[in-house]
Amino acid sequence: MSDTLVSESTAHCDGSHLVDRAKVELIEETMPSEQTLTDLSETFKVLSNTNRLKIIRALSETELCVCDLAILLGSTDSAVSHQLRILRNMRLVKYRKQGKLAYYSLDDQHVQQLFSAGLEHAEE
Repeated sequence: MSDTLVSESTAHCDGSHLVDRAKVELIEETMPSEQTLTDLSETFKVLSNTNRLKIIRALSETELCVCDLAILLGSTDSAVSHQLRILRNMRLVKYRKQGKLAYYSLDDQHVQQLFSAGLEHAEE
């Protein structure tokens, strides 16, 4: 909210409770940008697919090629490649070439932390 919106806002949120403008302004100052929140939202959308979550889980253990992942998921190389492309585009996984094979791994430790935190929350 801008100062104008905070000043013009209703002083009471339910008729009896005063709005805590100091808290609202403090949170407003630290709120991520719209672009950052949009990017985060897109990341969560990508992670809403169970096959992509299985890939993330598998790659949290070790790097794997498309064939390994296809066997693990009971899927085709083509279908796994499609999912990996989506994950790569979101910078969730990366790959390295070794000869003709590409070996996939998590892009960085943040992906592992995000997955682990979500899994822990789901298992509670």
